[in-house]
Amino acid sequence: MSEYSYNNYDQNPYMQNQDMGNAYGNGAPAPQQPPRKRKSSGRAARTAKKIGAITLSAVLFGGVAAGTFQTVNYLTGYQTSQEQAQTGTGGQTGESASAAGSTESSPILQTTASASSGEASVADIAEAVMPSIVSITNRSVQEVQNYFSMFGYYGSQPMEQETESVGSGIIIGQNDSELLIVTNNHVVEGADSLTVSFIDNQAYEANLKGTDSGNDLAVIAVPLADLSADTMSQIKTATLGDSDSLRVGEQVVAIGNALGYGQSVTTGIVSATNRTLTTAADNSTDSSTAAYIQTDAAINPGNSGGALVNMQGEVIGINSAKLASTEVEGMGYAIPITRVSSIISTLMNETTLTRVAQEAQGSIGITVTTVPASVTQAYGIPTGVYVSEVPSGSNAEAAGLRRGDVITALDGRSVTDVSQLQDLLQYYSAGQSVTLTVQSIENNAYAEKTIVTMLTASVGNGAAAGNGAKAAEG
Repeated sequence: MSEYSYNNYDQNPYMQNQDMGNAYGNGAPAPQQPPRKRKSSGRAARTAKKIGAITLSAVLFGGVAAGTFQTVNYLTGYQTSQEQAQTGTGGQTGESASAAGSTESSPILQTTASASSGEASVADIAEAVMPSIVSITNRSVQEVQNYFSMFGYYGSQPMEQETESVGSGIIIGQNDSELLIVTNNHVVEGADSLTVSFIDNQAYEANLKGTDSGNDLAVIAVPLADLSADTMSQIKTATLGDSDSLRVGEQVVAIGNALGYGQSVTTGIVSATNRTLTTAADNSTDSSTAAYIQTDAAINPGNSGGALVNMQGEVIGINSAKLASTEVEGMGYAIPITRVSSIISTLMNETTLTRVAQEAQGSIGITVTTVPASVTQAYGIPTGVYVSEVPSGSNAEAAGLRRGDVITALDGRSVTDVSQLQDLLQYYSAGQSVTLTVQSIENNAYAEKTIVTMLTASVGNGAAAGNGAKAAEG
């Protein structure tokens, strides 16, 4: 940081003449000399007249110029620095200036000198929005292949290993008992535990509120009772903007937990407003998630679920993905907030899910497999979880579930593969009833129906179903 020094200088006051009556110091008046008369010639008189005329003209001209200058100032509202000091900064009267100085600053963005258009600097944006952004840590236990199981040695079993991933979230509101945070579904997917860290670096446990895997959205909740008064005083709810009004070339700011280092800020422009993405896995585009905001603001791992904001400090996108390649630079994508606002509202109002102990978790009691995208394209089978076996006499059979049905949602939460179904069932206990949304073949076409079934006790590791593996029968 550069250090600046100021050179002060003293100004000597002008010397003032003393009373000439005291010039001699003794109080006596100075001796008076008789005046001497001088003879004036005609030339001197004429010279004096010319000097007088010139002086009078200068006085008259100066008076007219001064009057004109003051008139112009009065008409244009201009005030000198001295007048401003007397009447108040910016032309306010002393009374109004005092009143303005006593008004408390509002919590809106403090704009810079260039903010006449309503925009703020990137520093202003970061300072205003960061209290609304959180870091999310996802901890889970996953099966990994060890050396022996990779090569198929007899008796070798996969090992369980605790993994940790990080992402970001946006505080979008609260209800009577919870603080609500929106993020990407892939940030919280498969979590055994979720931890949220706020701007004051205090971490709290969070619960799953609702998910929408098709739109890669999720809402999580932190109990208000767990949050300290200090944390509550430093955080705030984000302001949502209108992503439909975005124009290509507008400046935007991305804020999130990049690489798990903590909150970071990057800036760039809107490169496109309606981009479609093709997944590398199946080379297909999902129409439900077709519209993305493309930006050249750096979006790195850990930024997922964070905010893309405009220059008014409004959230206009949820950072979701980036195009990663050695020959590609500056291609990040965000979910437009206007497109998914109704989905977020629905997720906010869902029942909060609390994880059930593994030994108490419930099972549907069926065998299922994931419907690959290639099968969906070739045979028209809906995307979801395909029911390959329903045990005779089970609760699922009694509820009307049949072989060949495709489960697309559980209690209104979308399901696209087996792992998502298993993740959701970790929040339900045996004996609890759930509502399944199912695509079932009727008259040679798939039709949607709902089935209510009671969960049974899990078997083994608590999995509800597996890819081709028979699950617990009810």
